[in-house]
Amino acid sequence: MTKKLIACCGLDCEKCDAYLATLHNDDTLRKKTAELWSKLNKVSITPEMINCMGCRADGVKTYFCSNMCEIRKCVKGKNFETCSACAEVKTCQILAKIHKNYEDALKNLN
Repeated sequence: MTKKLIACCGLDCEKCDAYLATLHNDDTLRKKTAELWSKLNKVSITPEMINCMGCRADGVKTYFCSNMCEIRKCVKGKNFETCSACAEVKTCQILAKIHKNYEDALKNLN
């Protein structure tokens, strides 16, 4: 896996609203993303937290991605670049939640 804008879980950061909001300094998209992510993750995420240059890229990360994402924590803890290096990539229940909604993420890891 060489593309730095593929997240640990396989999501394509170039398609992520947090990345796009940061890249284009789009406060409307930050607000929309914060509301959606708060609902999906059952945590409070503010628009000010929506700044990210990619999960594995250098630069700023959203608070969720840098501090709360269980997948990223696992990958970093195992000293992997992405989940593709893990023997449990196809059976991991945490990763399955992502791949259920974003089929391309698993393809990106292959």
